[in-house]
Amino acid sequence: MKKIAALSLALISAASVAHAQDAGGFRIGVKVGGTYSNISGDNVSQITGANYSTDLGDYKLGYNAGIGLSIPLSSDGFFSFAPELLYNRKGYEIQSKQTGNLGTENGKTVESRELEQKRVLHYLDVPLLAKINAGGLFFELGPQVSYLFGSKNKQQTTTKYTDGTKNKVDNNGEFLDYTGISRDDAYKSDLAQFDISGVAGIGYMTDGGISLGLRYARGFNSLIDTKDQDNEPKAFNNAFTLQLGYLIPTK
Repeated sequence: MKKIAALSLALISAASVAHAQDAGGFRIGVKVGGTYSNISGDNVSQITGANYSTDLGDYKLGYNAGIGLSIPLSSDGFFSFAPELLYNRKGYEIQSKQTGNLGTENGKTVESRELEQKRVLHYLDVPLLAKINAGGLFFELGPQVSYLFGSKNKQQTTTKYTDGTKNKVDNNGEFLDYTGISRDDAYKSDLAQFDISGVAGIGYMTDGGISLGLRYARGFNSLIDTKDQDNEPKAFNNAFTLQLGYLIPTK
């Protein structure tokens, strides 16, 4: 949070000395883009297991789409309020690998077996962002309220043989959650239904309303709903989104 706050102050200071652009009054339009997400926290290994990685390169790729508004708060359009309603496909994935004496399968010697488990989390996100428009460049900052309405579990096992061939098997019917219990495909009752995040972003919008923006959202609520445990582990949503938008000018 301290880093986000410091960055936000720096962006606001830079924007204040820039030439203000008329953002075109009230605008409404659509946004679509990619989401790059995972979960993190001090006790994340208690939730996901020892094989989970929080490295940036191990985030899960998803997508987002929805509608957005731009409501000017100053006569020149320099300050505006930008609420949105987005469907956002977030989640995390766990990868593990087995090597050694794994025996034979279909008459072939097994060299290794890789297991990839993905948990796709279907969210409705409502960002409520303050926005600065400066010469086409914009900066945004504010809270985001999210509702988890579904969960999808995917599992893929890749078996590699010593002769160089491999076999992939998909199984979307179950998932081992952080307790080690097998869950069915749409299970989500171990997860918190609501999340509140802090959002910071930067982007560029043309006079015609076409925009490209990059933002980061950090969850403040624990993803795992463990209210019945005395020592609840913490895991928080992290998501980068890259969005292409078109906000229709109204004047």
